[in-house]
Amino acid sequence: MTVTIESETEVPFDFEYEQTAREVIAQAMDSEEFPYEAEVNLLLVDNDIIHELNLEHRGIDRATDVLSFPMLDYQEAGDFSAIGEEQEWNCNPDTGEILLGDIIISVPKVLEQAKEYGHSPKREFAFLITHSMLHLFGYDHMEPEEAAIMENKQEKILEVLGISR
Repeated sequence: MTVTIESETEVPFDFEYEQTAREVIAQAMDSEEFPYEAEVNLLLVDNDIIHELNLEHRGIDRATDVLSFPMLDYQEAGDFSAIGEEQEWNCNPDTGEILLGDIIISVPKVLEQAKEYGHSPKREFAFLITHSMLHLFGYDHMEPEEAAIMENKQEKILEVLGISR
């Protein structure tokens, strides 16, 4: 597994955020039984950058906490059976790892939401990565049933890691 972490803003977290990111990504892959080695990119930004990206890619004129850019299409969320058939289209030619996608997180939103929800910045950061990883696996939360599935999976992943509210 390759996790590339880059920052385009100051990251004032009081925890080992790179280690946390790698642990959360690995646990999400384990929990979903992702059958391949994978590559994930994580970019930490400020509210101005995520606002710009939201406007450019989603037509949303505001900053949000996280953006997910999946590199794979799924017939059904969490069904990885078709990846093997098209692996050459979705892998890094140098490593052979499947390109899952990109996660972009607003550092100010992590801090703001942690305070708002009454938990640690580490928990908020881990939650946003978990949430985004599920998007990279094809899950969504547009319908109440989909949201319930994602919420359940998120809580289980964080529980295994011992990261609670």
